[in-house]
Amino acid sequence: MASIEYDPPGAVSASFHADDSFVRGLMGPVGSGKSSSCCMEIFYRALQQKPSKDGIRRSRWAAIRNTYGELKSTTIKTWCDWFDGMQVMKWDTPIVSTISLPDLGDGTGLHLEVLFLALDRPDDAGKLRSLELTGAWMNEASQLEKTVLDMCTQRVGRYPSMHLHGGASWTGVIMDTNPPDDDSWWYKLAEEDKPEGFAFYKQPGGLYRVTDRKSPNFGKLLPNPSAENIRNLRNGHQYYLQQLAGKSDDYIRVFLCAEYGTTMDGKPVFPEWQDKIHIAAQPIEPIRGRPIVLGFDFGLTPACVIGQMTPKGQLVILDELVSEDMGIRQFYSEVVLPLLTEKYGQFRIEAVGDPAGVNRSQTDEKTCFEELALLGLNCEPAITNEFVKRRESVAYFLQRLTSSGPGMLVDPRCKTIIKGFRGGYRYERVKASGSARFKDRPSKDKFSHPHDALQYVCLHMRTESNPITYQEPASVAWA
Repeated sequence: MASIEYDPPGAVSASFHADDSFVRGLMGPVGSGKSSSCCMEIFYRALQQKPSKDGIRRSRWAAIRNTYGELKSTTIKTWCDWFDGMQVMKWDTPIVSTISLPDLGDGTGLHLEVLFLALDRPDDAGKLRSLELTGAWMNEASQLEKTVLDMCTQRVGRYPSMHLHGGASWTGVIMDTNPPDDDSWWYKLAEEDKPEGFAFYKQPGGLYRVTDRKSPNFGKLLPNPSAENIRNLRNGHQYYLQQLAGKSDDYIRVFLCAEYGTTMDGKPVFPEWQDKIHIAAQPIEPIRGRPIVLGFDFGLTPACVIGQMTPKGQLVILDELVSEDMGIRQFYSEVVLPLLTEKYGQFRIEAVGDPAGVNRSQTDEKTCFEELALLGLNCEPAITNEFVKRRESVAYFLQRLTSSGPGMLVDPRCKTIIKGFRGGYRYERVKASGSARFKDRPSKDKFSHPHDALQYVCLHMRTESNPITYQEPASVAWA
């Protein structure tokens, strides 16, 4: 048997190998060894297959890519880099690699088939319908349709035959990808649904951005000491640094820093935000005895953000409420009040809103604050509506370090706020030749309304006149 020397690219990849989940995903930046890890996972699982009565360990896999060109230039190339000395490749349709080893050193042999398939369109998943597979590998899975994963889960576990060869010792689907958009099916499964039998692993980015404003490196992208596969990259971290020139913020965020992307074009308002730091691992429960603060943005798309300051000075964002084509009276009565009654009925409520809400309606001359007061909620105007101060009030909490963690922690159910932090809440690009230019105010859209409401919460919490909640900031560099 030819010798293969392989060590997992890092701790995350090693955990990926050690997991026996039916569906496993590995996400990371370019150059992190994802595809090699999947190739070796196929070979490892084939070696672990129990032998049939004739002493042969049999496995059959499908390796799937979204286009035929990428299948040949990347997927098959990576496979051949590892196994060219022991495989026989049939270049017909489908392309099949066969590894037959008569003796593994323990008296058993190996017969491994890998079928390479390109599935360019959703209906191409039908190519899988007649296959009897042990496992499937979806290479750059987020570029494939969800229907491909669904079909793969149906076709695996069907080889080797239970009757003839005793069945598969392990069966399932493995996947790898660069971070996809946060509207993708991968994100929904990995971050929201988290179905039983599925496991998703995130490799660290090759670079990270310094967000500590007191650091001389603030805003710079630096090598990430936790990055995987660095030892196998030419010039180590320089592989990532040399890619920075001429790349967009979205490219850097996704391919170099290994963070989920967005479909938005523009400049994020809050570069201080980091998913792994500021999103709570699980839903946050409010703390009894501490007041709840509501932040309101008015208009015909009103929004409400609900927060609370913990005893250790951490601002937690518990809920978000958004709407369309609804006045403040209807919004509060039909959307906000039912949640307050159900979830926060035993808490003292404070409320703060957009100072523009003091303007009187053209219909009944009542202000938004007066409307809320008539409904039983005492809401006060925020201390300022100046955008820079509002933005800095949020950045203040994003950069703080408390004894219980980051200065701001957001409940994972606050989807619109989180996506806004990721770039949905953004400065719009100005159409002009030369270097990139952006407007000095964020775009007004579905992300701006809850983010405006969040800013009023942060302004209220940071107000120096409230000694219970106000503390001097302590900056920290998140790596």
